[in-house]
Amino acid sequence: MRRKRERLEAMLEGLRASGLRLTPQRVAICEVLATSRSHPTAYEIHRRLRRRFPTMSLATVYKTLDALVRLGLVSALGDAGDGMVHYDGDTEPHINLVCLSCHRVQDLEGVAVRALHRTVAARSGYALKGARLVYYGLCPECQRKAQTVASPEA
Repeated sequence: MRRKRERLEAMLEGLRASGLRLTPQRVAICEVLATSRSHPTAYEIHRRLRRRFPTMSLATVYKTLDALVRLGLVSALGDAGDGMVHYDGDTEPHINLVCLSCHRVQDLEGVAVRALHRTVAARSGYALKGARLVYYGLCPECQRKAQTVASPEA
């Protein structure tokens, strides 16, 4: 929970420092990103917040996401096989797993990823600002569904 709070505070401070007003809508968008493990799309964020902010436009969500990505506070993961850009509020080095069937994006964290990040920085001389490592495949649930379809009961 502490990391989520720190992520939220970093996003809000970044927006404030860039000269953007912290409207209730922007704060809510940041809250969704800081607390979500589902890597939502702009449309999903908009849908989640529609009841709280019925007049908020999808354009507001996109503009806020663009600012957060530009400031390096959120990562745009790109397409998960569904034609939509997914967003990640966790900018620490980690692996993203993308299911090509249900389009779910899941984090896989571990010490090895952080060690790899340090090794790349040391060997390249780069001052790394972030990293993205994405694996594509079928999640366990979609594998089970595929096996059920492939082997119908006799």
